[in-house]
Amino acid sequence: MSVIYLIGDSTVENGAEPFHGWGWALGDYVTARVDNRALGGRSSRSFRDEGLFEPVRAALRPGDVLVIQFGHNDEKDDPARHTEPESSFPQILGEYCEAALAAGALPVLCTPVCRRYFLDDGTLLYTHGEYPAAVRRLAAQTGVPLCDLQRETRTLYRRLGPGGTAKLFVRLRAGEHPDFPQGCDDHTHFNGEGARRTAALAAGLMARDERLRPYVRLTEGLTL
Repeated sequence: MSVIYLIGDSTVENGAEPFHGWGWALGDYVTARVDNRALGGRSSRSFRDEGLFEPVRAALRPGDVLVIQFGHNDEKDDPARHTEPESSFPQILGEYCEAALAAGALPVLCTPVCRRYFLDDGTLLYTHGEYPAAVRRLAAQTGVPLCDLQRETRTLYRRLGPGGTAKLFVRLRAGEHPDFPQGCDDHTHFNGEGARRTAALAAGLMARDERLRPYVRLTEGLTL
């Protein structure tokens, strides 16, 4: 049976209640087994440099899929994580893609999901700079399938607005969770509902590519 491997950051990782990345829910929408190796706080650089990709590289087989989503932490000043969108970021993403292709697997490039930052007038801010554009360029240059999750989540958030999107992210009242005694109003990390909605978007994007369509369970709720 083919495996869909996921590498990325906290917006992809399985997480622990009440935090869930969209990879946690992807198995509901695909026919292959999902092996989610994404880990919070990682950038494309630190995921590689910490050796986190090596077990994935060793496990990849023909017919597998490698889904790649970074960008949230690549923009940080931390030299262990920072990459430049015009150079090191696409270079490292390209290394992941080449490793998948060398194993006979199919790489998939994802733009980073949007954060939930609205201005008072309802405008949804862009918060990832040039990183999404770098992913799109690399996909166009290499022919690797692209899941433009920035564009899809932005469309969803704008439709739902500040109130509707609040139901997709982790929001805790004071005293509700022992790790957040003062409460939490998170604009980056999904709750279970947000993870499921985003996984459905990802699967819908995969189904639009004939190379990936066989891996998608075409169920009600997918936007194709």
